[in-house]
Amino acid sequence: MTSTSDFLHIMQERGFLHQCTDIDGLRKQLESGTVTCYTGYDATATSLHAGSLLSIMMMRWFQKCGHRPIVLMGGGTTKVGDPTGKDESRKMLSDADIDNNIAGIRKVFQKFITFGNSPTDALMVNNAEWLEKINYIEFLRDYGPHFSVNRMLTMDSVRLRLEREQSLSFLEFNYMLLQAYDFLELYRRYGCTAQFGGSDQWGNIIGGVDLVRRILQKESFGLTCPLLTTSSGKKMGKSATGAVWLNDDMFSAYDYYQYWRNTEDTDVVRMLKIYTELPMDEIARLEALRGGEINEAKKILAFEATRMCHGQKAAEDAAETARKTFEEGGAAEGLPTIKIENKALSEGIPAFVLFKDAGLAASGGEARRLIAGGGARINDEKVDNDQRIVTLADVGNDGHIKLSAGKKKHALVVVA
Repeated sequence: MTSTSDFLHIMQERGFLHQCTDIDGLRKQLESGTVTCYTGYDATATSLHAGSLLSIMMMRWFQKCGHRPIVLMGGGTTKVGDPTGKDESRKMLSDADIDNNIAGIRKVFQKFITFGNSPTDALMVNNAEWLEKINYIEFLRDYGPHFSVNRMLTMDSVRLRLEREQSLSFLEFNYMLLQAYDFLELYRRYGCTAQFGGSDQWGNIIGGVDLVRRILQKESFGLTCPLLTTSSGKKMGKSATGAVWLNDDMFSAYDYYQYWRNTEDTDVVRMLKIYTELPMDEIARLEALRGGEINEAKKILAFEATRMCHGQKAAEDAAETARKTFEEGGAAEGLPTIKIENKALSEGIPAFVLFKDAGLAASGGEARRLIAGGGARINDEKVDNDQRIVTLADVGNDGHIKLSAGKKKHALVVVA
């Protein structure tokens, strides 16, 4: 049973905590009762990806400790574009695109946190509610004096773009003002006193804390989590074929399971602490495993992460499919499947094209390299030539063609 005062301890123990504007002040507020915090997400796609899971899990723990999270959707800021970590301006989206993306993202959050009307139930709020009503002259007069351009130029989101001599539009330059204003509005409307985000948002978060202090003479807090990379330097949330989306219509439950199952040995314990709710003593037991036994920990990580995101049955099905595929060597039902027209297979398809289309390679070039390196198999037989033509003759008695990229990635081709 957790209490309102447990949150920071959990954050530190599990590896979420990176920076805090005033950790002692935040601790006192958390100990005094229910606190409201927010994390913002721009609506650039119909799903979030695994890179966003860190902040989502922070809000999940925040709610479990008896506090109220606010999911702030950037219906307004999506039209501006956060320059943080970007080399170029964001593609402009229509109002309809943004609304559609928000609807998809809401499905993600409903898996992880509880929405409703009780004091600790989460809210989903759209900053278009206030940003689209701003009078530009009044906004500049009321809030412009509180922002120093000199200081803004030192923020990583601006400084790095300028150092690389990459264009930074005035539109994007306004982003940190709008994010700070979001915090002010959420404080006024909902008594929100804390903002969470990735460490790349530190400058923007500080701007919000500072604006609340200057305008309302109130104390607020910012807390960031680290931007995780794997031990080999890969960014979290990326797979060989692209983003690891959290909605199953964009990334299947099986692929999601395999993403976590393929975690590097040296990262398993860290991922168990952050991406599951397993008790710390159970994680300590798994940490003691050595050699091939580490696969037990990987399977548990994959199952728990998939269960949380896709549900118990999807996790069980994914685990069973993986067991049959890897431990029994079969082409188990439940593997990622693509449909190819009978006519196309009658005419024949180059192997490298099929591997790319099946999602086992990000591009035709990568598929060719996979084949050249000896890592591609069709129906468990090695492919020696990227121009090897796949036809209806390759369809087995079970009605499909099994494609394999290395030992861990498989897909089925079925005739439409």
